[in-house]
Amino acid sequence: TTLHPGTMRLACMFSSVLLFGAAGLLLFISLQDPTELAPPQLPGIKLSIRPEQPHNALPPQGSSQDGDSMAPTEKGTRDSSSRDPGGLHLPVPGQHQPLPESDARMRLRQRRRRLLIKRTTGAAAAAANGSGGTAVQRGPGTPDGRRAGLQQSQRERKRLMQEACAKYRASSSRRAVTPRHVSRIFVEDRHRVLYCEVPKAGCSNWKRVLMVLAGLASSAADIQHNTVHYGGALRRLDTFDRQGILHRLGTYTKMLFVREPFERLVSAFRDKFEHPNSYYHPVFGKAILARYRANASREALRTGAGVRFPEFVQYLLDVHRPVGMDIHWDHVSRLCSPCLIDYDFVGKFESMEDDANFFLSLIRAPRNLTFPRFKDRHSQEARTTAGITHRYFAQLSALQRQRAYDFYYMDYLMFNYSKPFADLY
Repeated sequence: TTLHPGTMRLACMFSSVLLFGAAGLLLFISLQDPTELAPPQLPGIKLSIRPEQPHNALPPQGSSQDGDSMAPTEKGTRDSSSRDPGGLHLPVPGQHQPLPESDARMRLRQRRRRLLIKRTTGAAAAAANGSGGTAVQRGPGTPDGRRAGLQQSQRERKRLMQEACAKYRASSSRRAVTPRHVSRIFVEDRHRVLYCEVPKAGCSNWKRVLMVLAGLASSAADIQHNTVHYGGALRRLDTFDRQGILHRLGTYTKMLFVREPFERLVSAFRDKFEHPNSYYHPVFGKAILARYRANASREALRTGAGVRFPEFVQYLLDVHRPVGMDIHWDHVSRLCSPCLIDYDFVGKFESMEDDANFFLSLIRAPRNLTFPRFKDRHSQEARTTAGITHRYFAQLSALQRQRAYDFYYMDYLMFNYSKPFADLY
């Protein structure tokens, strides 16, 4: 049979279109970078790859440091060495630039060290809370059984934290890390450590340790409080551009230390409101007294001094609080974003000496460096303990205690702290 001429022309045109389309597809694939088709993810981070926002458009930092007044930020000390003036274009994770042989060996050792810490990380439920036992000694003399117990504690802490995140904050793991999420994280580049600051959980002494690790001081005991908080010696992670943030989150050892939430709250109150303070009294004290104390004296309203603990808790629980939240009593889950950032090590204030020195041994810090034991401020006063905390909370009604527990519920759950009062539900 002979095909109609019109049918033959249609078949030829269809074949030509198919051939042209196939050729175009092959050309597109040959020109496309395969890493752009399926970019690999670095472990433990969710960073959106977008041109960097101008740094002055970022949300403001936390209200203050651990001192009396607003702490200066390190916005001026930016990481300009890797900035692209026309906007940041991140390298695809997994594409490595050639390194000198010595640098490559050092990076390999650091990656192995970080992997070791990863494998030892989260607390057996009982060991997770208390310090009990003999403090870990730095160096080769640490008993194997003691070290194994600390490793098990880390594994359990991480497991509990991840389970709480999966159950209550599942959407957080899909969010992009922004500079705001890393604004409380301090960077120590020599030992490749990231430390998320939780005020009233040993943060002043941890900053001292980081300064010694960075070679900025020979001894933690010699570093004054104002130097720690206002000297600007340590950089925050959010002062780097997005490439610097991405690199450090993906390759450095990330750690944080937490504390029983009610004890941390009472410690903050004692420090900021029971002693003369040129920032917290006029900023927070005056607003609290004006709102929550009936017939406050003119002197109290003028100075902001003399805030009582029940008044402070009223402010804390007020959804329309007259002044904003402060880092010293904000949730750890908001300060450090543990459901978004995959921390390698979770330490506790209650077992500080053991946990801190174990961490220092894991990162192979100098053996003569141990975590400082001294109390940073008001050293003549006893540290805030469970007993002192109960005395302060006894001033509250049962409803206020319950609401305060609800306020810190995620911190209690995520870090495996038990209910501090029997009547809490």
